[in-house]
Formats: sequence, structure tokens, C-alpha cells
Amino acid sequence: MDSCVIPLRHGGLSLVQTTDFFYPLVEDPYMMGRIACANVLSDLYAMGITECDNMLMLLGISQNMTEEEREKITPMMIRGFRDAAEEGGTAVTGGQTVVNPWIIVGGVATVVCQPNEFIMPDSAVVGDVLVLTKPLGTQVAVNAHQWLDNPERWNKIKMVVSREEVELAYQEAMFNMATLNRTAAGLMHTFNAHAATDITGFGILGHSQNLAKQQRNEVSFVIHNLPIIAKMVAISKASGRFGLLQGTSAETSGGLLICLPREQAARFCSEIKSSKYGEGHQAWIVGIVEKGNRTARIIDKPRVIEVVPRGATAAALAPDNSSASSESSL
Repeated sequence: MDSCVIPLRHGGLSLVQTTDFFYPLVEDPYMMGRIACANVLSDLYAMGITECDNMLMLLGISQNMTEEEREKITPMMIRGFRDAAEEGGTAVTGGQTVVNPWIIVGGVATVVCQPNEFIMPDSAVVGDVLVLTKPLGTQVAVNAHQWLDNPERWNKIKMVVSREEVELAYQEAMFNMATLNRTAAGLMHTFNAHAATDITGFGILGHSQNLAKQQRNEVSFVIHNLPIIAKMVAISKASGRFGLLQGTSAETSGGLLICLPREQAARFCSEIKSSKYGEGHQAWIVGIVEKGNRTARIIDKPRVIEVVPRGATAAALAPDNSSASSESSL
């Protein structure tokens, strides 16, 4: 499961806890901190938990950084992590910082809750609908952005995508990764969700398969639609990497994949886009739950939903403005 659930000795309460860490994947240290925090909290949100009692931050600072780099970058990552925690209604009360060969950033999220506050991810039934709350393609967008400065790699994809399109996709991926799944977690209760997980390192297929194995009923998941950041499929094909259409491309701080009753799914997707939850929340119906042997698969020719980056409707973000615009947009 995404989080451990440990029954406590006192009064029917459970301790729910999760930990996660990874390596930097965006250039902006502040945004990296926010993404790391969103990624840790997402494992609680995948269980329908909206409140977190406490967070710890885990930070490895690279021994290859100069003293000046450490003094500038470290506080920015910490501030990003702390700001995202505050947005999630919690606080960072401690943690551990070490010197390491490379940068690591992550943390621990802990909550004590009653049984009605979490949804065990094991109750999908035949006829349920699968909903995804963030587009796929973050790994492709981040890598393509790095390839802008690598002529050998860029030459493989420049026929299918422009530099501006890569920049916009990178910004979209960064905003999505830094967006908390808290709203979706709350709506899981409103719309009677039966199970959920978040889409991260194993891609949508890997996490779907893992969720399917947890089900009490004899069901299988079939995915028909793949919402993907625009142009990322073309890059995936041209580069010969990632396996985006096969569902194996890794995501970071991805959306929730939720099993919802058929009659509730469209309402969930409509509700999450409401302005009362702020900007940036999205959702798509991506598949169905059918009778089966607890497996998951993507159909041979899934429908790709090209998700146009929000910045594409305005002027492209200038590279030297990315930090400022990232912070102000969140």
C-alpha cells in the first residue's frame, strides 16, 4: 500500500505513515522542495486522508557543491518543502540533513486518524470507473528539457517538437508535480471512492497492477485513455525511450488513480475543476473495472488525450523568469 496503517492501543485510532525521497529533477531549488513535499504527502492522499499531523524533512546535500552553492540552494529547497507542507495544513517539525555524493530530498508524513478518515485501497467492484487526476508525461518533459543543452539527444527529437514546446511542457510538468493531491483526497469521500493509489515511479500500468492485486473482489482494471502532456508522446516515440504509451514511463508526484462508482465518476471530474478549489485541478476517466483475476492492462491502442500546457495560451515563459513565475503561480 502507499502508506502503512498501524492500529494503536488507544480508542480505535490508527497511525498512518509514509516516507519517500528522490533526486532533483527540476532546476529551481524552491520548486524541487515543493515537489518533494507534494510527493511525500501524496501517499496519505491516496488513502483519502486530507490531514497530516506532522512532517519530517530528509535532505542530502552534495559534497560536490561549493560552500556558496550550499548556502544558497539548501534554504530554497527547505523553504519550498515547508511552504507546500503549510499549504497541506501541516508543519515540518524536524528531520535530518547529511552530506552526500548527490542531492537527495524527501521526508516523512504522519497522521493519527479514525477509521472514517481513510479509505482502504481494496474495495473496487465490477462496473467501477478509473479516474486519473494529473496528466502523464512528467519524466519525458523533464528529460526533454535537459536535452535542450545536449545536441546529441536534442537532434533525435527536434523534428517532432520545438524548443518553446519543450519549455512549456516542462513548466506544466513542474506545476503539476508541485500540486497537492489533497483536493482529490477529500473528494474521494464525497463521491464514495472504493480504492486509489498515486502514480509515481512504476508508471500508470505498474501502479494499476499493484492496486489490482490488493482488491478483495475478483476484478481487473482496463485502461482505455491516457491523458498526456502535449507533445510528450511524439518525444517518447522519437527518442525510443520511456514507454509512455505502454504505461511504464515513471512519473513523479503524479495524480491519484481512483476507483469510483460509475454514476459518480463524471461528477467527480466536474467537481474537482471547480474554481472553489483553486486553479490547476484536472481529472479524466481513463478506464473501467471488470471481472478478472486482479490484473491491470492498457488496451492495444489507447486513446491519447493531449493535455495542452496552461502556459501555451499565453506567451511562452522566458527561461530566466521560470523561478519567479513558478513561485507566484503556486
